[in-house]
Parts: sequence; C-alpha cells; structure tokens
Amino acid sequence: MNDRAVSSNNDYDLVIIGSGAASFAGAIRAAEMGKRVAMVERGTVGGTCVNYGCVPSKTLIRAAEARQKILRPNFKAVTGGTAPLDFKELIRQKDELVRGLRQAKYQNVLESYNIDFIAGEASFVSPHEIIAGNHRLRAAFFLIATGGSPHIPAISGLREVDFLTSTSAFELRQLPSSIVIIGGRYIALEVAQMFQRLGSQVTVLQRSARILPSEDPDLTEELAGYLRAEGVNIITGVTCGRISQAGEFKVSFTKAGKQQEVRAEQLIVATGRRANTSGLNLKAAEVELNPDGTIITNDYNQSTSGHIYAAGDVIGNPAFVYTAAAEGRLAVENAFRGNKERRDYGVLPYVVFTDPQVARVGLNELTAAERGIEVECASLSLNNVPRAIAARDTRGFIKLLKKKGEDYLVGASILSPEGGELLMEVSLAIKYKIPLRDLSAMFHPYLTLSEAIKLTIQTFDKDVKKLSCCAS
Repeated sequence: MNDRAVSSNNDYDLVIIGSGAASFAGAIRAAEMGKRVAMVERGTVGGTCVNYGCVPSKTLIRAAEARQKILRPNFKAVTGGTAPLDFKELIRQKDELVRGLRQAKYQNVLESYNIDFIAGEASFVSPHEIIAGNHRLRAAFFLIATGGSPHIPAISGLREVDFLTSTSAFELRQLPSSIVIIGGRYIALEVAQMFQRLGSQVTVLQRSARILPSEDPDLTEELAGYLRAEGVNIITGVTCGRISQAGEFKVSFTKAGKQQEVRAEQLIVATGRRANTSGLNLKAAEVELNPDGTIITNDYNQSTSGHIYAAGDVIGNPAFVYTAAAEGRLAVENAFRGNKERRDYGVLPYVVFTDPQVARVGLNELTAAERGIEVECASLSLNNVPRAIAARDTRGFIKLLKKKGEDYLVGASILSPEGGELLMEVSLAIKYKIPLRDLSAMFHPYLTLSEAIKLTIQTFDKDVKKLSCCAS
C-alpha cells in the first residue's frame, strides 16, 4: 500500500495541533511511517488525561476508596477506625504522579520519535499554513486534536462567582467541608463520591429525573442508593435559579415547583465539555463546524478541508481517551494512505469509576427500545456470585442482553465493584458473536468475579440459586 506523495515545499509532512492522546497516537504513527512531524501546543504537554483528567482523578478516587475501607470495612470482625487524612500530601503525591507520567509518556516520547514540539497557540492563515507563536508552518496534512474544555451552563450569577470545574477541583490544596456539584453524569458522580469519601459533605444537583440518564433506571436507582448510603445528597429533577457567593456559595433551585437552596464552601460545575475550536481560525482553513462547535468529520476522520483531519474530543462523542488515541492513529493512516479505514464504534466498552463501577458495552434496555430491537435480558445480583459473597460485598448486578430468539449477546450493563474488569470478555463476545453456549462452557475460575458473567448467561434458562456454587 503506497503512501501519498508529499510536497517538498512544506516544512512538515504533518502538523498536529494539540498534545493529548489523539495527538500522540497520531504523531507516533506518522513517525513510524517516516514522516516529518511537528506538534503545536498552547498549554501543558499531555492534554487533559494525564494533567487534569484520568490520571489525577483515578489516583484520588483510589485514595478515597482506601480511606472508605478503613472507615467501613465489610467484615464485622474487622473494626473500623479513624482515618486521618493529610490532604495536602495526597495532592502532592498526585502532582508527583502526573509530572512523572507526563515526562515518561509524553515528553520523552517526543524525543524518542524526533517529533518537533512548538509552544504556542495555533491559528490557520490558509488551508496549508498556520501561525504558532513566532513560527509560521506549512504542512501537507494537519491533524486537529485540541480536545475539549468544561462546559459552563447559562445559570444566573454563575460567571460572577469563583466556581470550580472538574479540572480545577483536583488542584485544591485544602479539603472543603462542603461541596455542591452541578451535574449528575459520570464526571460529577466520580468527583462527588471521591470528595464525600475524603471527608467533604457533598450535594449533587441533577437537571434530569435520574443520575446517568442514558443508563437503565434499575442501574441508576441502585447506584443512587449506594451513593446516598455513603452520605452524598443527590437531588434530581432540579432547575437551577441563581448562584451567589458571600463567603460560602448559595445555589437556588426549583424542584417539583418548590423553591429551595443549598449552601456549601465550594461549588463544582460538571455539566459536560465543549470542543476547543475557538482561536484556530478554521474559516481560513475551510474547516466547517457542527452547531455545537465540534469539527465535522467523515468516517475517516477527515474534515471538510480534505487534507485536514481531526480526532478526539474536538469532534465530539465518544469522548474517551482510548477512542481519541484510536482516532488519532486512524486519521494519520488515512491521511497518508488514502482513506482506507473507517471509524467504527459498534462495540465500545466504557466505565464510570464510581464504587460500585458502572460498566457498559453495546445495547441496554433503553437503547434497544429506542431502536425497536426485541431483546431478552438475564440479570443476576451479586449476592449470587461466590466471589462477592466471600468478599462480603454484594453490591450491584450483571445484566446481559441478547436478541430475542438468538444465542449471542448484544449488550451488557454492569454495576459492580471493579465492574470494568468484566467488560472485555463481553465486548469480545459481542464483536465476534460468540454463542452463549460456548461462553457458558468456558472455564471461569471459581471465586473470581469473572464467574459472574458465566452465571448470568446461565440465568437465561436456569435458576442459578438451584446450582451448586462450585458445580455450575
């Protein structure tokens, strides 16, 4: 397969704008193909994931979980105790981890692949040329991977107060005594539980009738119950009125026609993200945008300007670091080899890192109904899973879906401690249409959580309560 010819009049074969997961995946692939590559970044190298998102949030979530286990052990024979928290030291360790990974996985990678790094804000002056700081760069191809930023909703008074976002919340140096979080989807819930477990009193205000409204009601209701049992105050179906700050924050809202308010030391806004496209002067590049500001791309990650590709959060959902990386690689392959590979999210697993975790792949009952697909469901609570019983932690359930009358899976919804670790078996089964009878016949080690998948499959036509625990 021959690469496209690249003009010698260009400074680079490829200029990448942004330095997150999509950017690095694309840059590495282009370097492997022998291309001259430059990466332009206006801020800190590494993008959202390592600096402000996945890495800092997940290490703090684990720290909060460790504290929770001390305070509330699952075993009555183990007495819970006090769990003093050095919050400043926790944040210092988080910062140290971020710096280390940024150096090892981003800055060192640039040197390893001889990728030029240019600090500055990129702006197109023509379809083949940008200005970045004091640099003027021409390239045969461009990859726009500028990511996204927290979306700030139009709430009265919000822009007049010193609120936090899911980005700036991880930079706090003192643990707030109380926090109000506006939003009730995955980022909001992860942050809410984390701060509650660390010692803050957290209130979640969610506009829709349920948290995680794209998930099935039975899952979200059960998760909400677990979060409330830990002390998180979840209020759904609200319309925020006015926000003010006079020492503490005051958030006025309406629920079921009744005016209410909540006060807290800190306010976090976690209401989604928006694409970072302002300032790029995309009109000069002949790159068109969707109404929400994301870049219009085809299935090859190609923009409306044929030699300019885009990847990651800047093109919209799904906004995951691993999909961004896949899109970055895909864009570069298609740029230099002539649009050979299409983007495919037919089987896309994802995880919400609450505890218990929410893990899903494929259809759930809501999406199946929306598409008019008749499905059969098998659901198994974790109090039927030996591993969970032995661990004294039976929170959650597994729900598997198959098309009516067929013998392969089309979806899975999981609510379970470490539920994300169960997803790949189901994802592979869906992608390759592995018959349920074959999955059920596979050896699943006894007293592992993965046995829950086998037991749930058996639930389609058996009552697992009547099976021997180690002869299933």
